[in-house]
Order: sequence, then C-alpha cells, then structure tokens
Amino acid sequence: MGREFDYVIVGGGSAGCVLANRLSADPNVSVLLLEAGGPGRSLFVDMPSAFAIPMASKEFNWGYYSAPEPYLDNRRIDCARGRGLGGSSAINGMVYVRGHARDFDEWETLGADEWNYRTCLPYFQRAETWMHGGDDYRGGSGPLRTNNGNNRKNPLYDAFIEAGREAGYGLTDDYNGHRQEGFGPMHMTVGKGLRWSTRRGYLQPAMSRANLTVLTGAHADRVEFDERRAVAIHYNHRGKSFVARARCEIVLSAGSIGSPSILQRSGVGGVSVLNEAGIEPYCELPGVGANLTDHLEVYFQYRCRQPITINGKLDPISKAMIGAQWLLTKTGLGASNHFESCGFIRSQAGMESPDIQYHFLPAAVRYDGNAAFEGHGFQVHVGPNKPESRGHVRVTDRHIDAEPEILFNYLSTEKDRNDWRLCLRLTREILGQPALDPYRGDEIQPAVDLDDNEAVDRWVRENVETAYHPSCSCKLGASDDDMAVVDSHCRVRGVEGLRVVDSSIFPSIPNGNLNAPTIMVAERGAALIRGESILESEAKPWICPEWQTRQRESDPIRPLFTGRHEAVDFDGQVS
Repeated sequence: MGREFDYVIVGGGSAGCVLANRLSADPNVSVLLLEAGGPGRSLFVDMPSAFAIPMASKEFNWGYYSAPEPYLDNRRIDCARGRGLGGSSAINGMVYVRGHARDFDEWETLGADEWNYRTCLPYFQRAETWMHGGDDYRGGSGPLRTNNGNNRKNPLYDAFIEAGREAGYGLTDDYNGHRQEGFGPMHMTVGKGLRWSTRRGYLQPAMSRANLTVLTGAHADRVEFDERRAVAIHYNHRGKSFVARARCEIVLSAGSIGSPSILQRSGVGGVSVLNEAGIEPYCELPGVGANLTDHLEVYFQYRCRQPITINGKLDPISKAMIGAQWLLTKTGLGASNHFESCGFIRSQAGMESPDIQYHFLPAAVRYDGNAAFEGHGFQVHVGPNKPESRGHVRVTDRHIDAEPEILFNYLSTEKDRNDWRLCLRLTREILGQPALDPYRGDEIQPAVDLDDNEAVDRWVRENVETAYHPSCSCKLGASDDDMAVVDSHCRVRGVEGLRVVDSSIFPSIPNGNLNAPTIMVAERGAALIRGESILESEAKPWICPEWQTRQRESDPIRPLFTGRHEAVDFDGQVS
C-alpha cells in the first residue's frame, strides 16, 4: 500500500475504469486504481431491469442529497452517485445517449480548445460495440456494448414514436448517429442480457495485467504536493491512513461531487471556500466546485386502456418468473431497462439542435420500481436539457468523512422556468396524438391547466426530480477563464502532475444522459495522457434545414384535445 506507481487513478467509476484499462495497456507503466467502494458485484447490478435496487443501496450509492433548493420550495434533492467499481455506470438506468453534435461544438466556443464534435466523435466510436456494427458514427469493436434491449416488443413503444411523427416531428433510426432530432428506438448499455458497466467492459479484461493494481475500500483524502507538483495521494483503507506515490501523474476521476471535494481538501479551490472549511489554501482556483449543473425531469403518466403494460408484471410471482428467465437465459423482461423508445425535439424555432428529451416507459411506476397507482399505465420522462442555473460543491470540513455541501440552484432563472412551461405544453400535445388513442386513458399527472403559468410553476416545483446528471464542477476552459479548472489536456491549472478526467470537466451539459460522454472524455483523456495525436472525423450531423423558422418539420396531423388539453402550433406557441 505504500508502493510507488507511474499513475495513480482516484475513482473506479465510469471514467476511472476506462483510464485503468487504457493506461495499463502499456506494459512499461504501473497503474494503481483506488476505489472507495467495493468490487461492485451483484446480481441486481448485472440484471438490467433491477437497476432501482443498487441505486437504493448504501453499498453501491454514496447517498448524497442537495442542500435545500431555494427555487424548489426548499426541497432536498437526491444526488445518487455510484460507489464501487463501475461507479454510476453500475447503478444508472443504462440509457446510452451521446448528446447532439452541437453540444460538443459548444464546448469549444466556451474555451475548450479542440474539444468539438469532430474531435470527440472518434472517442465515442473507440468506446463502443454497437449491436448493428460500426459505421461513420458508431463503433463496432469497443469495450462498451450497446443495444435496444428487447427491440420494442410492446406495441406502446412504436405508438409513442408514431405519436411524435403525427405531432409533426421527424423520425430517426439512430439518435446517436447522423441524426439526433426526432423520435425512434432508444439505446442502452446492455450486452448479452447484462448491464455493461465500465467495470464489466473495461476493468475486468485488464484485471489480469501485472502492471495494474486495483484497491477497493480506499477512500481518497487529499493530494500531496512537492513544490507545485502533485506527488502522492493520501487515502484511508480499513480505518488506517496510507500514501500512494505517483512518478508520472495523479488522475482524479471521482466524479462531479468527488473530484472537486478532493481538490478542495488538498487546498486547491476558491480561497473563501477553503478558509470557511478550515483548509489552508495552496492553489487558488475559484472554479473548483463551481458551475455545477444537472438535468431535471418529470413524469407524464396516463392510465392504459389495454392490459399490456409492465404494471401487470410487478406482483411477486411475475417478478420471480422474470428473474428466473433472466438467470437461466439472460433474456426476457429482465434483460432490458424498458426505456426502448425516445424522442429529442427543439422547444422553439431558432434553435439549431434539440433541447428536450423523452424516455418512454410502458409502465407507470416511481423510480424505486413501485407502482404509481392500481391498474395499467404508461409514462414519459421529460425535461429541458440545456438549463442556465448553476450551483456548487463545497467541502465544509477538512475531515474526509464530512459530506460536502451540494447546491444546484435548480430553476433559478426565468429562462429555465419558461423552458418548463413550454416543455409541458409540447409534451401533452405529443401524447394526445391519434397513435396513442387505443391506449391512452385518463391523465394521472401533471393534470394541471397548462395555460396557467403559476399553476405550472407550482406543479414543477413540487414534482420535478433529478435525472442524476451532475456535471461541470471542474470545467475545462481557456487560460483567460478564471473559472476554468483544467486545460484542454485535462491538466489542473497552477500545478503539475495532476489531471481531472470525468464528467466534472464538461464545460456545459449535453442534451442527453451523461454516461456516454463521460466514457468518451475518459477515452480521450487516456489518449492525451499517453501522448497520442487527437483523432478527427469528417462525419456531419443532421440539422433541420428550416430550424431558424420552424420548431418542427411539419404541421400536426390534427388539433389536439379541448379544455385543459390545449393545442400547440408548430412554432411552439400555445394556440
């Protein structure tokens, strides 16, 4: 435990497992991976449909909560983060969304030099084995397996896609490929009927390498510096303190909560934050822990007029039969996260790329897997994906076990609140299309008058939930950006021998779930550490030709509903 290594990686999660694999591929370097949690093994982790179980477990989840959120009626919001090898890729919903090409072009405009779609796409491809094989956009031989679960056997999946088309939106065969915008099948990090976490895809194949050491139960405390160079990590293991020394570099991959906390405990951060926590400042970087952002979502829930939903499979006997089939064959309902169709739309004309995302679920359930009501139902998870609101992560004490203060400041801007009003109106219209007529019963929620902004705002404050996408708390940026924490090579500013490689370095949050871009960042970070030339792609994204003047591609097929179900015209305005 007191040995010296070439590289010390802190955090064995979505990014850390990638780094451990790629760096240890060079037999001439030694790599230590430190993970605070355990080995991350469990049938409930491996079974895709059981993802609510490890997320609710202290063994696999750090169990963070935000401070009272001032714009959400002072509610404390769950901030689940993976604990154990695989990190959040071992407890998340396995949804695989890269984000739109313009999200990464935006990174470059925000000061992330040479981080754009052209230079990020090759690392998405390097990571992936897509079920249909590789092409100009998808990967065909990477460690991460992706597929469409059970290929939309439930008719509700395709009815939702058709409803999007009837509402005037386009269709996409592959939202992770040429075209994100539109409605189509959804992808998940599942292979051979198993959750394909980074532990399974990246770390397990590398565990036999003599130059890779993996230590679980090792909680990183702080970085030790000699002059301005990071030389060691202090960590606790089984109640004792140890030091791991790095000849080349230390890489923090502890996530958007863990990485800024370790930096702050090391004296790297804003001076006022460090002083309030009783920590002597070593390197002033006010952006450490700042710029924190996240996605929010709500559920639109409807009763279903036909007994075809997963609500009919939530009784103990049905669950046992699903589990038995999965254990024996790795097939059936247990082999999917059940998010098998989706949509990405622009909320209004004048936007070049989508900012609203839909996950469709042929069930009406809470996130813990319990039924929302008696009988059959279905729901759509939806939320605006480009929020302005920003928060922070701040250590409150120098002690390793003191939980940080996490505050997102959700919905703190009028734009964010207005985005929600528009989002709900557009969503109700989509779900009212003819394709869903044979299935749609009463609306369970939101069931509010969407013309009444005050009522909408109140309902959102009371019901909105996190999508579990915290990011941007150690953002990558230009040298003239005082809030930038790392440079374009992921190196922490003001010191040497220290990098951050995880979702905390995102300059802004992409339009989609964050596991795929986190893995991409780790693939590219590993290439930078190894001194490889940055790869580039000439593949182009699809952009709606009339994006400047139209919110969708065509007019809806028919006016939708009456009364509280208002129609919305193709420019996104209530009519």
